[in-house]
Amino acid sequence: MSILETYQSRIGETYRSSWFTVDQDRVNTFADVTLDHQFIHVDPDRAAKETPFGGPIAHGFLTLSLMSHFIEEALPAPPDGIVMGINYGFEKIRFLTPVRVGSKIRGAFTLAKAEARKPGQIQLTHDCSVEIDGVDNPALAAQWLSLIVTG
Repeated sequence: MSILETYQSRIGETYRSSWFTVDQDRVNTFADVTLDHQFIHVDPDRAAKETPFGGPIAHGFLTLSLMSHFIEEALPAPPDGIVMGINYGFEKIRFLTPVRVGSKIRGAFTLAKAEARKPGQIQLTHDCSVEIDGVDNPALAAQWLSLIVTG
């Protein structure tokens, strides 16, 4: 089976990462790196008093950036013959539910498309979400594009 056929055989399959706890230290570190110190993320007392969230929430972009970790953990090993995978971007990203600090989240990835682009390249499209433990709605939903380079 070719690499493309291997990926096409996985269309519709969903893979999930393990749960990951978003703690205040990680949120504060992300705030330092991105220079986004809005109080709803980094001031637990003020966030509890002045927001409808009941406390601090993770940055949406922190949640999004964790998808790289989640997909690496969740997906099966790539087929032999792959040189590298490249993040190609997103078609859609929606931040649907705030992630409260202390929550556990995980990534869910369903392969929607696997298409040959040009010789040695396969474009994958995953329908993705970040689930929050105990919450019905996901933190985010996105369509993630990647480019697989074959040898």
